[in-house]
Amino acid sequence: MTSFRSLAHNHDFTVLWIGQTISELGSRMSMFVFPLLAYQLTGSALSAAAAESSHLLGLALTLLPAGVLADRVDRRRLMRFASASGALLYASLVTAALLGELTIPHLFGVALLTGVTAGIFAPSEISAIRAVVRSEELPTALSQNQARQHVASLVGGPIGGALYGVTRWLPFAADAVSFAISWVLLGRIRTDLSAPVNPNRKRPREELLAGLAFIRSRPFFRVLIVWAASTNLLVNAVFFVAVLRLIEAGFDPVHIGLVETAAGIAGIAGALAAPWIIDRLPTGRLTAAAAWSFVPLLIPMALWNHPLIVALALGGGVFLNPAGNAGMGAYRIAVTPDELQGRVQSTMQFITMSTLPLSPLVAGVLLAHLGGAPAVIVLAVLCAGAALIPTLSPSIRAVPRPAQWVTEKPEPVAVAAA
Repeated sequence: MTSFRSLAHNHDFTVLWIGQTISELGSRMSMFVFPLLAYQLTGSALSAAAAESSHLLGLALTLLPAGVLADRVDRRRLMRFASASGALLYASLVTAALLGELTIPHLFGVALLTGVTAGIFAPSEISAIRAVVRSEELPTALSQNQARQHVASLVGGPIGGALYGVTRWLPFAADAVSFAISWVLLGRIRTDLSAPVNPNRKRPREELLAGLAFIRSRPFFRVLIVWAASTNLLVNAVFFVAVLRLIEAGFDPVHIGLVETAAGIAGIAGALAAPWIIDRLPTGRLTAAAAWSFVPLLIPMALWNHPLIVALALGGGVFLNPAGNAGMGAYRIAVTPDELQGRVQSTMQFITMSTLPLSPLVAGVLLAHLGGAPAVIVLAVLCAGAALIPTLSPSIRAVPRPAQWVTEKPEPVAVAAA
């Protein structure tokens, strides 16, 4: 298994990773500030929620067509287009704020369109990672991406809030700069990221259906997509219930915030340990272990509603997630043909993300009708049911260690940067 240090010698992956780390940090700052600014402009909690929802809507609407596009054109150009668009969109907010002409329609429009650019970028980035790293490097590369996401999630909000406290346009200026840096670094990738040549190119709709057919025809992908969608729904509902219970109990907001901090730190630690874990456990068994990781830890959380207990439970549950996500994600990429990479990965992302908006609703309904402890117990039972999906699936259990994967991975081809 490749180590983080060894992967650092991979020029193209390092350039891609640094650019996206900076860009993701900027985006986390903006996502934190969008609701604050919307509320300041309107005084409406609904508008505050709608700002972030607009971004998620743009992302959801774009993922599937972006997957088709990533399998037809140069992925580096797509990513640079998305980064340049993000820089211009956030710069427009800065300009409007400096002129005193920032409006809610402008804010919502940027939120929506930056969601679109994120949707365009995502499938191309996955395809690019597959092109610039060898098969044995994929788990470490995705573990490094997991670390990036947890770090950005942990520090993006506080930094965004601090910049917003200086002046409300400053987080957007920082995000515009982060997208510009990403655009520059993407131009330094040497590997040819062109989509595979397909002389039998079909209409976009038919190509999208081909990606769906690939997923539907393979038990591994069918099981994985059902499990991932259900787990996303339930684990996020657990987080919502945990935070809402602490709020209802009257705990200090600072202590409640430390719960999310603990989960973020556990995620970073898990991402750093992920390559070591992935190398020593068969990927299928690791996935099953990660699926069960939350279940026993929810019992003490149901019995004792205290920030320390909740932090330990959620942190413990999160620790194995990066290894499970990176291991199974790397295998999924490795066994997908390059000509289907964009469509398959965007379809997986779209379906697994589609349940996320239901998480707050599930949490609210359970708390309102059952109360705190029973709500956690119900979620524990549901998480156990979801964990049975990979545990009982032969197609998941059979996935071996990375060294034994049978992949469809072509070797990277280096070319001069355009």
